[in-house]
Amino acid sequence: MALTPDAAPRRVTVLGSTGSVGRSTLALLEAAPPGRFAVEALVAGSDAAALAAQARRFGARVAVVADPAALGALREALAGTGIETAGGPDAVAEAASRPADWTMAAIVGAAGLRPTLAALERGGVLALANKESLVCAGAIVLAAALRSGATLLPVDSEHNAIFQALDLRDPAMVEKIVLTASGGPCRTMDQAEMRAVTPEIAVRHPVWKMGAKISVDSATMMNKGLELIEAAHLFPVPEGRIEVLVHPQSAVHGLVQYADGSLLAQLGTPDMRTPIAHALAWPDRMAVALPRLDLAALGRLEFLPPDPVRFPALRLSRDALRAGGGAPVVLNAANEVAVALFLERRLGFLDIAAVVEEALDLLGAPHVRGLDDVLALDAQARREAGRMAARHAAA
Repeated sequence: MALTPDAAPRRVTVLGSTGSVGRSTLALLEAAPPGRFAVEALVAGSDAAALAAQARRFGARVAVVADPAALGALREALAGTGIETAGGPDAVAEAASRPADWTMAAIVGAAGLRPTLAALERGGVLALANKESLVCAGAIVLAAALRSGATLLPVDSEHNAIFQALDLRDPAMVEKIVLTASGGPCRTMDQAEMRAVTPEIAVRHPVWKMGAKISVDSATMMNKGLELIEAAHLFPVPEGRIEVLVHPQSAVHGLVQYADGSLLAQLGTPDMRTPIAHALAWPDRMAVALPRLDLAALGRLEFLPPDPVRFPALRLSRDALRAGGGAPVVLNAANEVAVALFLERRLGFLDIAAVVEEALDLLGAPHVRGLDDVLALDAQARREAGRMAARHAAA
């Protein structure tokens, strides 16, 4: 769909509108020329006040909170506006399935899986910022897109970079793809320093502005492990040819190496509005008022191999990907539980990866046939991870 001035507005749904990716998406919609976009549905977790303000500002047709307890406040805030309101997981999935040309899937964690599938089954373009959907149910998600003819566009900065640099006319000519990682706030710490990391330190990312959960994942490098699994589903490249490099400047977001020795990289200012804008305007591009990357001011670009001892999450993620079956489901669920407990100060920083490894050792890689199996295994892994975390906390 070309974004020409006389085209009908592209109808947009934002799942996770009050999070960092959702807010960036709405900022781009607001900055676009009038009449280019129209908002169909906005979905948030429990922040009724923020969601209501967004729905009013963008004239959304429907506003939905995942937390049913927040529905009363949402209805009160939007009374008299004509904006539909709803609450609960079923309402979130229904909002995702409403007619829209373009959907941003930015609900954090496994909670985003069901609405992501609902949006894919409806068709249109799905901009995927919820990496856990592919981690937990990659084959299921891709099959849903194939059935409906939906277009799946990656929004994570690294995968969007690969998407821009990847020539799919002859995948056999791709030697490898490289995901870059900033290294997070713990990149230069030794084990003793990492053992003392608090939530305040873990969420203090040196480059990106992100939510608490993804910031902790960046500090453990689990975020890059999840992205490794996601990349294996998104791109026609075997797992052994997907690499990770630590790149502290966060200027190069992804690289593709070809059989002729060419290495193509996508560079840009570390700001999520760039990959979101690429997905929002695709197959065209749109102007975005962001600071431009100044290579002369940057001065140098560093690339380092990740330390497997200090950051075991990368090894665990690759092991889960190789094991297949439900292993990535276990990995993700155990990590979500462990990170939440760490943020509540009920688990140590180094214990996050330890809990994930124990959960993988216990539950293995059971066969998962469909969404119900994925959700059942997710619940089981969460229960076991909670018990394991309690033992670590008591030690």
